[in-house]
Amino acid sequence: MSKKIFRLITCEHGGNRIPARYRKLFENEPDALETHEGFDDGALALARDFVRELDAFSVTATTSRLLIDLNRSLGHPGIFSRFTGDLAQDERDRIVEKHYLPYRREVEDAIAGEVRRGRWVLHVSVHSFTPELNGEVRNADVGLLYDPARKNEAEFCRAWKASLAVLAPELKVRFNYPYAGKSDGFTSWLRKCYTGAEYAGIEVEVNQAHVLVGATHWRRVRKALAASLRNTVAQNRIRKS
Repeated sequence: MSKKIFRLITCEHGGNRIPARYRKLFENEPDALETHEGFDDGALALARDFVRELDAFSVTATTSRLLIDLNRSLGHPGIFSRFTGDLAQDERDRIVEKHYLPYRREVEDAIAGEVRRGRWVLHVSVHSFTPELNGEVRNADVGLLYDPARKNEAEFCRAWKASLAVLAPELKVRFNYPYAGKSDGFTSWLRKCYTGAEYAGIEVEVNQAHVLVGATHWRRVRKALAASLRNTVAQNRIRKS
């Protein structure tokens, strides 16, 4: 018998807000907050669409990743940005306590509670990526990131790609692109805590070019992504792996 699914949507880089205490750090370069360094443009709107489509539980953040990157593990060299990395240790500890740990704990507590109830957690972490980085043009519209060693994650992503191909065949979907699904991130951390029979973590990455084209186009892309995700969940493709 298949387990009941707990649908969880998160968005770690949903906004570019900086708490008043740290705004002076950005006085000389305020435009950085409006770039891909500051937040994942479009990710929050997509995450909200997923929540509505799936009637899912959600945890989202609107504090800029330039304060602290909620998708990184503590100790990762990139968890603090060039604006905050040189702060005194006690100030960095304060940022961790006030802005990093509450977000991570809310997600972790929700998952732990559902696993104790015997439910299987499907976690979709929503991100977007800049069309070009360091002179390299990214060759995809959508990336589905997962751990290839987890068969349920691989099967789910293949099914999601197939559903999206029907609804929006013009979109180029790639697996574990533009980042590897096993690289440091919240889903990778959570996989260390739970088996495949308890948890599956998928990161969806959408090319920000679709956000920049305009509101009408971006709504159409979001609609296709949300509907294809709903269809894939409805197929009940859960494997204990």
